[in-house]
Amino acid sequence: MVSRAEPSFSGRWWWSVDRVILGALITLMVSGVVLLMAGGPPVAERLGLSTFHFVNRQAVYLLAALAIVLSVSFMSPRQVRRAALVIFAASLAMVVATLYLGVEVKGARRWLTLGPLGSIQPSEFMKPAFVVLSAWAFAEGTRRPDLPGTWLAFLLLPLTITPLVLQPDFGQTVLVSLVWCGLFFVAGLHWFWVLGLGGAGAFGILIAYQLVPHVRARIERFMDKGSGDTFQIDTALESFSSGGWLGKGPGEGTVKRILPDAHTDFIFAVTAEEFGIVVCILLVMLFALIVLRSLFVAQKAEDPFLRLAVTGLALLFGIQAAINMMVNLHMMPAKGMTLPFISYGGSSLISLAIGTGFLLALTRKRPRATGHGEHGR
Repeated sequence: MVSRAEPSFSGRWWWSVDRVILGALITLMVSGVVLLMAGGPPVAERLGLSTFHFVNRQAVYLLAALAIVLSVSFMSPRQVRRAALVIFAASLAMVVATLYLGVEVKGARRWLTLGPLGSIQPSEFMKPAFVVLSAWAFAEGTRRPDLPGTWLAFLLLPLTITPLVLQPDFGQTVLVSLVWCGLFFVAGLHWFWVLGLGGAGAFGILIAYQLVPHVRARIERFMDKGSGDTFQIDTALESFSSGGWLGKGPGEGTVKRILPDAHTDFIFAVTAEEFGIVVCILLVMLFALIVLRSLFVAQKAEDPFLRLAVTGLALLFGIQAAINMMVNLHMMPAKGMTLPFISYGGSSLISLAIGTGFLLALTRKRPRATGHGEHGR
């Protein structure tokens, strides 16, 4: 154990970091490797890869992710803002580049190949940076009305979602828009604007339904099973009933042998069949613990930037998890969203590491602010 009187940098970090959030995040990371050992091998074998291809790669990604989480958590609020600005600018440029240079998969250009580094999904890295910058802009607009912070926050949203719509990636667009609206609401802006944004979002979904074939197909399959192929959703739902409360046992599931996305989008369904609904509930409780603990810390923060940024990062993490689990339970149309730290995916894991690293950095205990307070630190 590190003494509270320990003057070292790491000692000060240990006694200032929120250990509840840190412990829950590490538990999720370890759980991800264990659960991927159920869903990953059958998919790897179908693709002609070594049995533990996805598990081994996930373990490497998780080690890198843990290193990023811990490194980023040492940052001050000012360093978080600067890092977010750099990450946002770089990832936005790469998202635009995918429109011209990206690899087309299922009619969308979301992946960029970087030679020996392999393929990355730049939109994943843009999300946490976008949240921090939006929180910064809203906070400046609240703290200093003479600065155009609120207008900057308004400009950030179309700047971010326009290239996502053009890819097209409506899952990420919906996620980013929902988090932005949450920040808008927490910043204390008028209900009139909140309702107006909701109407604009509904209009956008209607336009997407009319003009984008695969969006229309997904919505129609969700509303009417007879309108198209619903194999993955039907199979996922069956896994919950066949697994029951305690599951069939590790390695005894059958869903993972026929689900194409058993290691990514539908790993929650594989978990339900092999480990049972009880384990799924425990996972939900872990996600809820991280989100609620973060919101509790945000509520106590005096600095507007800290309050908004922590709230936004918690919403980003929680909404992404909720979307994935709701798709598995056929509570909303398929979105292609990963389950944080559980689903396989390098870009997703690194993005989550950056976002949760920012979250840990901004929720650390600091001396009570004086003067300009934490905002300038």
